[in-house]
Amino acid sequence: MWLPIWVDGKANTCLEICRSTAYPRRVLDELEGMVGVYRNFQSLLDYSERDSLTGLLNRKTFERHFARAKSHCLEADSQFDRRRVAKSADKSRYEWLAVVDIDHFKKVNDNFGHLYGDEVLILVANLMQASFRKEDKVFRFGGEEFVVLLHAVTLEDAHRVFERFRQKVESNVFPQVGKITVSIGYTYFHPKEAPVEVLGHADQALYFAKSHGRNRCCQYEDLVANGQLLPADTRPDAAIDYF
Repeated sequence: MWLPIWVDGKANTCLEICRSTAYPRRVLDELEGMVGVYRNFQSLLDYSERDSLTGLLNRKTFERHFARAKSHCLEADSQFDRRRVAKSADKSRYEWLAVVDIDHFKKVNDNFGHLYGDEVLILVANLMQASFRKEDKVFRFGGEEFVVLLHAVTLEDAHRVFERFRQKVESNVFPQVGKITVSIGYTYFHPKEAPVEVLGHADQALYFAKSHGRNRCCQYEDLVANGQLLPADTRPDAAIDYF
């Protein structure tokens, strides 16, 4: 017997129950009732983990997904060298975190109203869902800020993926508002680094992108290697609490 598990209108799992003889109708009804309870529980769980406006994962789920991503890190040596990660010739696959911020979003709300501002957020979220893979995780952190966990790609591919998304936003026409751009700061992360450390690195790269023209992607390791940024732990504001 096959029982589909429906979540958000989609049958994403099918439960197979094997038995040498046919089930009585009463047992079938009980099985279907149990599956229905499970389906409703899954729907409620999924709803509680989603941002109500954009449908992306919400901020409170970040640390759990971050911990899961860290377990996939291929570089477990605590003596890793970020300068090596900054080189495009390195073909190792890493876990990446990006902070994405919509440029001049306050002007959108001021000039067109919050209704159109919300529409911009929804459309940017839709572009994000179309730009990243199922195994990647995309979060709305609040306001116009988003976070992406990009799974197991090389530096070259990470830059290509984030740059492709930036260009997709830039080329999109938003109703009434017109053109919108985003700035992106991203970084590799190591299994022993805490979420606040990795977010701090990506946020430094984002700040650099915002203060150097906006509408660009900046990688933390590359900026440090080129002397454009000081490592986060040498800065006076390195202990910023993001949670």
